[in-house]
Amino acid sequence: MNSRWIDLPSATGETFSGYLSLPPAGHGPGIVLLQEIWGVNEHIRSMADQYALDGYVVLAPDVFWRLSPRVDLAYDEAGSQQAYDYLQRLDMDLAASDVAAAVGALRAMPQVSGKVATLGYCLGGQMAFRAAALSQADAAVCYYGGRIHQHLALADRLGMPIMFHYAGLDAHITPDMVAAVKQAFAGKSNAQFHDYPDADHGFNCWGRPKMYNQRAAALAHGRSLQFLAEQLG
Repeated sequence: MNSRWIDLPSATGETFSGYLSLPPAGHGPGIVLLQEIWGVNEHIRSMADQYALDGYVVLAPDVFWRLSPRVDLAYDEAGSQQAYDYLQRLDMDLAASDVAAAVGALRAMPQVSGKVATLGYCLGGQMAFRAAALSQADAAVCYYGGRIHQHLALADRLGMPIMFHYAGLDAHITPDMVAAVKQAFAGKSNAQFHDYPDADHGFNCWGRPKMYNQRAAALAHGRSLQFLAEQLG
């Protein structure tokens, strides 16, 4: 893969890192791909590379950089304990602003020949939602985005196409939370919802064998690719 870490401007004028993965053609539409709480780890880098092989210029910004640069944690007990500690200490508003800045930085790259979407998992799903509103990204994809239901005042600012993936067995994002998000977009033609009744939270992540669901992951990836191809050109 043609991938490397690059420097990005933060929302407050500082510099932080992002993992950039380029498609074989060297150019294409852009995706800002957003991490779970385990950082820009092997799984997130592999997802960036996967979407790059699908033809996109993919940037995975380091959301935790203000706490510790380039967090890269395993899904074991020690890694998960550290991940939740970072989550508790994360300034969500600043992080969303940093992601919005990353959208702007990606748009300005000469390799980006089309539009730019945000796409994220869990914490990254929330960041994809919030940063899309802040940056006016061209599209957004939110996989089981945590706490989106607490930021639904942004729904009216999200005029771009947006796709949501939710797991039916998810104990972290309960049916009432999902219903609140769906209600916020009721009557709006820009939002698509996909439910996976037999899947659990984190179903896209092969690094979490108790939660990974190959069928749901493949189905969601296919739907996301079709959506991105239609919306980003």
